[in-house]
Amino acid sequence: MFTSAIETAAQYTRPIHTISRIWGSTSVIPGTATLFFVNADGWALTCKHVANQLGLADQLLQKFGAFKAERGKLPPGKKFHQSTRILERKYGYAKGTPVEMYNRLVDCVEGKLDLSAQLHPTLDIALIKFSGFSKLHVSGFPVLGRNGADLKQGKFLCRLGFPFPEFTDFEYDSAAECIRWTSSGRPTTPRFPIEGMVTRHLMTPEGIVGFELSTPGLRGQSGGPAFDCHGIVWGMQCATKHLDLDFDVDIEVLRNGLKRKVSDSAFLHVGHCIHVEALKEFMRTHKVQFTEAA
Repeated sequence: MFTSAIETAAQYTRPIHTISRIWGSTSVIPGTATLFFVNADGWALTCKHVANQLGLADQLLQKFGAFKAERGKLPPGKKFHQSTRILERKYGYAKGTPVEMYNRLVDCVEGKLDLSAQLHPTLDIALIKFSGFSKLHVSGFPVLGRNGADLKQGKFLCRLGFPFPEFTDFEYDSAAECIRWTSSGRPTTPRFPIEGMVTRHLMTPEGIVGFELSTPGLRGQSGGPAFDCHGIVWGMQCATKHLDLDFDVDIEVLRNGLKRKVSDSAFLHVGHCIHVEALKEFMRTHKVQFTEAA
């Protein structure tokens, strides 16, 4: 049903790879997000919470660099560890606190990577502007639904993104006490589509700003397009909500010949998407060109 539409969306949909580390750990945590280009001028759409993550990476690295510089000035000796603990409290470093983060915008442009962002004041929308590049690594651009009123209950859509990070081109450098990208390992992660039916519209006092799908958006698909079987884009995946079904059970079952007590609370996981009309309005505000369906 969505075979050709997925191939079309893949032409302009790209992954964001993230590696991060928390304080007190040497484990590298991989993560992903999604963006999709809307025109040849280097404009792309993603979620505001994804764009904020790109900015957070620089803040974390600046803070960690300042911490290491100040720690390097501590006098050696018996009080070094005590002074280090004081310094950790000063910088707010405790177990589980994010300390490092790096992002890679994969297969987007060739040449210089110069980014700026326009964030929507209330909705989870961001426009990312790529500037100074020599070549844009996309082979097509999305066609957006012309009339948002055509997006009704029962319409089937597909979302495309990169929810399961399988890239491995990273490591922890114990000598430098930091994580980093490497030239070895797998640099790619597979795209993953998931379908769903439009169940409800999402409202604000200003009107419809989004819609709900009957299946969850997966972690890492945020910022990816939601499109129909013809490849027309009707929105952007932004969040997943968990609806309580009130089907709590506490029953005894038979497992491998033995009785076992099972307790469970059932939830319906649904996807939330930004509506195409909200996306178009935000692009018009910033004079970003896009293509609408005929």
